[in-house]
Amino acid sequence: MKRILSGYRPTGMIHLGNYFGSLVNWIRLQSEYDCYFEVADYHALTTYYQHTDELPDYKVEMARDWLAAGLSHEKATIFIQSLVPEHAELHVLLSMLVPVPWLERNPTVKEMIRDMNLQDNITYGLLGYPVLQAADILIYKAECVPVGQDQLPHVELAREIAKRFNHLYGKTFPVPEPMLSQHPKVPGIDGRKMSKSLQNAIFIRDTYKDIKRKVYQAFTDPKKIRLGDPGHPEGCVVFAYHNLVNKDEIDQIEADCKSGKLGCVECKKRCAHAIYEFLIPVRENLQNFTPERTKEILVEGSKRARKIAQATLEEVKEKMHLK
Repeated sequence: MKRILSGYRPTGMIHLGNYFGSLVNWIRLQSEYDCYFEVADYHALTTYYQHTDELPDYKVEMARDWLAAGLSHEKATIFIQSLVPEHAELHVLLSMLVPVPWLERNPTVKEMIRDMNLQDNITYGLLGYPVLQAADILIYKAECVPVGQDQLPHVELAREIAKRFNHLYGKTFPVPEPMLSQHPKVPGIDGRKMSKSLQNAIFIRDTYKDIKRKVYQAFTDPKKIRLGDPGHPEGCVVFAYHNLVNKDEIDQIEADCKSGKLGCVECKKRCAHAIYEFLIPVRENLQNFTPERTKEILVEGSKRARKIAQATLEEVKEKMHLK
């Protein structure tokens, strides 16, 4: 069975973009692959190093969201990155092999710096985090990495690092292959990519009141001003949400929008209700995973993960004549 590695930074609760962009795919893959899913708390420090007081709760609550959505600790290994310190040591060793221009030209890093206005605060950790991500993948000798289109440069870097290490020190790592998610990129309520840092996200734990408020603020077709005006749903954020959570009515909604029969206010009202109803099973399942139980799951998963990581690091140090 091929091995997979993926994860998220614990910088807040899970939103619809995380759910449809990754979690739905992870839940499917956990029955088909040997899956390792990490709570990437080292990675969180690249941009949230000044707010570490929130990190302990975020790690547990994000994992609770994963479990409530359907990720199984019996099928997959779910762990906390910092509880497997071999990640950090392999990161140091791999960083010796990586030319700085490889990092400076990474488009995903450039996009993060732009979106989070970090131009004057680019830390060493932020510039080098793709190497840490490569260490995350290679420490488990993962053969596949499920990613969205925007994360492909990171997998490509991991591939190049694996090839360089194998060339210098002998065959050690499989060269990981990207597994592109088939799920669409979920827009935030402002039309940009949904992101906690951009404050444009709908979270899976949001109340109906919160969901309704956010959906009513969402970007819609600027040419559709009043009831009767023909709409263009292909460019509408609200229609994109309908397409995710309201499949049974999507064709009729599209037709009524284009004809002008369906106004934006009514469309948003129905969308907010559909999102809330869709997420009810996830919110109810949260009760089955208390913070205490979730911590136990994470500790046990980290112990399992560390056994693999320790063996890989020992092999790496022997190949590099550090043993």
